[in-house]
Amino acid sequence: MEQEKVNGSKELSADAASYRCSACHGDEDWALGHPIRGRAKSRSLSASPALASTREFRRTRSLHGPCPVTTFGPKACVLQNPQSIMHIQDPASQRLTWNKSPKSVLVIKKVRDASLLQPFRELCTYLMEQNNMIVYVEKKVLEDPALVSDDHFGPMKRRFCTFREDYDDISNQIDLIICLGGDGTLLYASSLFQGSVPPVMAFHLGSLGFLTPFNFENFQSQVTQVIQGNAAIVLRSRLKVRVVKELCGKKLAVPNGVSEHGVLATALDAELGKQVMQYQVLNEVVIDRGPSSYLSNVDVYLDGHLITTVQGDGVIVSTPTGSTAYAAAAGASMIHPNVPAIMVTPICPHSLSFRPIVVPAGVELKIMLSPEARNTAWVSFDGRKRQEIRHGDSISITTSCYPLPSVCVRDPVSDWFESLAQCLHWNLRKRQAHFPEDEGGDEAGDGDEEGGSGS
Repeated sequence: MEQEKVNGSKELSADAASYRCSACHGDEDWALGHPIRGRAKSRSLSASPALASTREFRRTRSLHGPCPVTTFGPKACVLQNPQSIMHIQDPASQRLTWNKSPKSVLVIKKVRDASLLQPFRELCTYLMEQNNMIVYVEKKVLEDPALVSDDHFGPMKRRFCTFREDYDDISNQIDLIICLGGDGTLLYASSLFQGSVPPVMAFHLGSLGFLTPFNFENFQSQVTQVIQGNAAIVLRSRLKVRVVKELCGKKLAVPNGVSEHGVLATALDAELGKQVMQYQVLNEVVIDRGPSSYLSNVDVYLDGHLITTVQGDGVIVSTPTGSTAYAAAAGASMIHPNVPAIMVTPICPHSLSFRPIVVPAGVELKIMLSPEARNTAWVSFDGRKRQEIRHGDSISITTSCYPLPSVCVRDPVSDWFESLAQCLHWNLRKRQAHFPEDEGGDEAGDGDEEGGSGS
C-alpha cells in the first residue's frame, strides 16, 4: 500500500505542470504553455485520495489567464523567442514579424479635427503611392467637407476602401492599423476587432496621447520600419465581457445580425428569454448609478463566490492599460501593461476601508444588481455602448485571449515610463537643493524631515 501511495505521488508530480486552457486551445492539453502530444492526458487531481475532500475547491482555469493569441490579423505574428518560458515573454523581447508582407492598412483618423487633414493626406499618399498598399478608412472620414472640396485629393479618394461601423466586418481584411489622433482612436480601433487584432501603430496627434507614442514628423521612416517588421510591440490585454439581460417579453429588432446596441456578437436565447452580448474591452468596464440620486448597490462575485457589495457611485473593472485612465482618477495604482492582472476600483465608495484591489488575470468576475438595490445601474465599455442593467441582468468579465498588439517607439518599458513622465507628469517635483560644501547634513537644522517644506 505504501508503494502504491509513492507511485501515485510521483505520477501526480510529473503531470502537475499540465493544465487545460479551454478558453483558447479547446481540448488540447498544455504543459508549460506547449501542447502535450503522443502521451496520455494528465491525471485529475481529484483522483488522489488525499485530495478528495478538497475537490469542490479545485480551480478549472489558470490564474495567469488564457494564453494570448500571438497572430494578429491575416499576416502578422509575434517573433518567437526560444528562451521564453510558458507563454510569458520578457517584455523587451516581444518583436513584430510578418508571415507575409502587409498589403492592407486601416487608417483611423480623429473626426471633426481640421488639424489632422494634412497628416491624413500625407500618410495615405505615402501608403498608396510609395508602398502600393490598400487603404481602408471609415466612410464618414471621406465625407469631411474639407476633403470633399479638395481637388488635389479628389482622384485619390476613389482608391480608398470604405466601411461603416456596425455594418461591415473588415476584421479579416486588415494587416496593419495606423491611428491619427489621441487615445480615443486606439480604443476605437480595439472596438472594431472582436477577435484577433492586427498590429496598431498610433501617432500622437491628440490632446493627451498616453497610448500614442509616435510623433508624426518622421512618419515615413517609422512606418517603413514597421512594414519591414523591425519594431517592438507590447501586448495590451483586453477584457472579454459577457452581458446577459432579461428580455421580459420585449422583442428586439436585430437587422443584419446587429443589435440595437451595435454589437455583432449578439445571441438571443428564445428558450431562456435572455439576450447575450459580448464585447472586447481595452481600458475598462464602468458600472455606475447613472442618473439616479441613490447609491449604486451591486454585488461582485469572483469565480462564483460573493466577495463584496459595492455601495457608492459605482465600480471600475480595468485592464493594466486602463489603470492609467479612469481607474487612476479614482485612486487606483498604475500597472504596466505586461502585468497579467485585472483591477477592481470603487468609485466614491461609502466606506473608508474600500480600497482598489488587483486580482489575477485568469479569474472571472460577475457583477449583478444587489437584491436590496433601490435603482438600476448603467454600464459602459471603454466609454461606449452605454446601457442599463436591471435586476436579473449580469455582467461577466475575464481576460480575453485576444490582446491588442501596440507598436512601440523603443520598447514596452521605456515607452510606458516616458508616457508617465510626459503625459501624466508622474512624480514631478522641484528638486531639493543640496547642502553647501562647508555644511554638514546633521547640522542643517530644520530640513525636510522636521520642517516638511524643503526646497
